[in-house]
Amino acid sequence: MTRFIFITGGVVSSLGKGLASAALGALLQARGFKVRLRKLDPYINVDPGTMSPYQHGEVYVTDDGAETDLDLGHYERFTGVASRQSDNVTTGRIYSDVIARERRGDYLGATIQVIPHITDAIKEFAQADVQDEDFILCEIGGTVGDIESLPFLEAIRQMRNELGIERTMFLHLTLVPYIPAAGELKTKPTQHSVKELQNVGIQPDILMCRADREIPHSERRKIALFCNVREERVIPGLDADTIYRVPLNLHEAGLDAQVCDFFGLETPNPDVSTWKEIVQRVISPEGEVTIAIVGKYTELKDAYKSLDEALTHGGIANNVKVNLEWMNAEIFEADDEDAVVQRLEGVHGILVPGGFGERGTEGKIRAVRFAREHNVPFFGICLGMQMAVVEAARNLAGIKGAGSTEFGPWDDPVVGLMTEWIAEGVTHRRDEESDKGGTMRLGAYECRVRPDTEVHRIYGADVIFERHRHRYEVNVSYKDALESAGLLFSGMSPDGILPEIVEFPGHVWFVGVQFHPELLSKPFNPHPLFISFIEAAVAQSRLV
Repeated sequence: MTRFIFITGGVVSSLGKGLASAALGALLQARGFKVRLRKLDPYINVDPGTMSPYQHGEVYVTDDGAETDLDLGHYERFTGVASRQSDNVTTGRIYSDVIARERRGDYLGATIQVIPHITDAIKEFAQADVQDEDFILCEIGGTVGDIESLPFLEAIRQMRNELGIERTMFLHLTLVPYIPAAGELKTKPTQHSVKELQNVGIQPDILMCRADREIPHSERRKIALFCNVREERVIPGLDADTIYRVPLNLHEAGLDAQVCDFFGLETPNPDVSTWKEIVQRVISPEGEVTIAIVGKYTELKDAYKSLDEALTHGGIANNVKVNLEWMNAEIFEADDEDAVVQRLEGVHGILVPGGFGERGTEGKIRAVRFAREHNVPFFGICLGMQMAVVEAARNLAGIKGAGSTEFGPWDDPVVGLMTEWIAEGVTHRRDEESDKGGTMRLGAYECRVRPDTEVHRIYGADVIFERHRHRYEVNVSYKDALESAGLLFSGMSPDGILPEIVEFPGHVWFVGVQFHPELLSKPFNPHPLFISFIEAAVAQSRLV
C-alpha cells in the first residue's frame, strides 16, 4: 500500500522544503521503505526550461529528458532514486493538459472549472506512475497563502478524503524567527501559517519549525497547543553546518519515528552511519583545494546547485575541503593578460560550466587558455567544453575565425546548432525557428569512450550514459584539424557524429564534456569525473 506525505511551507519562501523532503526520504529509506519524491510547482510556466537562472536557479534534467525544478536534484542526491518526468508538474502543464482534453472533447461539453477538472488533473498526476513504492513524498511549491497554490492545496485536501488518514499525511514547514530586540523566538508566524492551511481545510499532522537556534520545550508546547498538533510532532528544523547533516538532525528530532508512528508502522531504527561518515568528511577534511568557477550566473549559487554539490562530493571522495572562487567570466574580457594571470594563479583547478548566450564567452575562452598554457587542471562542462574547443581551434589549429553559431555567424562554425539527432530510435529535428522550451537534446544519451585515454581510465568503461541539455554541438567536420593540433576527441556518440568528450594528452588534467556529469553525482556515490578532477587539484595544490 502506497502512502502519500504532502509537504507544504508557510510564512516565507526558501525554508528548505526540498531539503527536508529529501532528508525525510533518505530516513524512510534507511528504515527499509521504498520511496519516490515529487514536486508540484504552482507557477504557470509549463516547465522551468525557459526560465532565467536568476529567477529559478538551475534546471535539473532527468534521464528521460524532463527539465525540472532543482529540488529534484536534492531528491536524487539524498535518496539515489532517479527522478522521472512524472515527478515534477507545474500549473502551466496541468492547465495545458486540461485545455487539450477539452479541445478534443474529452469532457463531453462540460463547463471546465478549477474544481473538479484542474484538481482532478493534479490528483491524477500525484498518483500516476506509482509502482511498488511504500511512500510518495509530494512537495507543494510556493508558500501557503499564495493564490497560485490554492488548486494544489484543494487537490491534496480531496486526496485525504478519498484515500483516508491511513494513507495520507500533511507535513507543514514554518519559520520560528528570533527577534533580537525582544530576545526571544516568536511562534505567532507559525500559528498564522497553520490557520491559513486550516482555512482551506487542511490540518497539519506534523509541523517542522525552522529556526536558527534551539526551540525551548515551552515554545514547542505552545505551538502544539495553538496549532492542534501533538507536542511530539512539533519537530525543530535547525540550521545545519552542512546540508548532509539534515537527515541526522531530523532523525535526532524524531521526524522519521513520528511518521512511522502516524502510519502505525513498526521498523528497526535506521542505519545513519553513511550520513555520519559524509558529515565527518565535510567538516573535518584532511586538506583543502581552491577551484575557480568561471561562469555567467555566479551571483546566484542556485544556478549551479548540482555543480556546487558535485564538487563537494569530489572533495568527500578525496577527504578535502573544496573552496570555490566564483568568478564572473566578463571580468576576464576587460582584463589584460597579466590581470588574468593574477586572478587565476594560485587556484588548483579551473572549471567552466554550462550556460546560454554570448555574454562572458570570450572571458571563458581566456580562462581556458590560461589553464591549458599554465598546466592547471581544467574541467569544461557543456558550453565550457565548446569554449575549450574554440580556444584550441583559434590558438593551436590556426582557425582564427572559429566560433559558435549560437552567438552569430562565423567564418568557421566550430560549434553549430544541432538540427537532427536520434533518441531511442526516433529522429528529432530542430531549426532556428523551433520553440525554445523542451526542444534541446535532453536526457541520458550513450557515449562511446575511446580506449587508452584519460577519460577511459577515469570511467573504467567503454560505454557510458550521461545527461544532456543543449542545442549546440561541436562540429565534427573540424575533428581532424583539432586532433592534429593536439586536442583528442576521447568520447563520441555511437554514430560517431556528435563529439561528447575532449581532452589534452600530456596536460596535468584537461577534460571537456558536452553532457552534465554533475547531475548524476551523489555524496555517497561521487561522480568519477569530479573525483578525478579534485584528485588532480590536490596534486596541483602540492605544487603551488
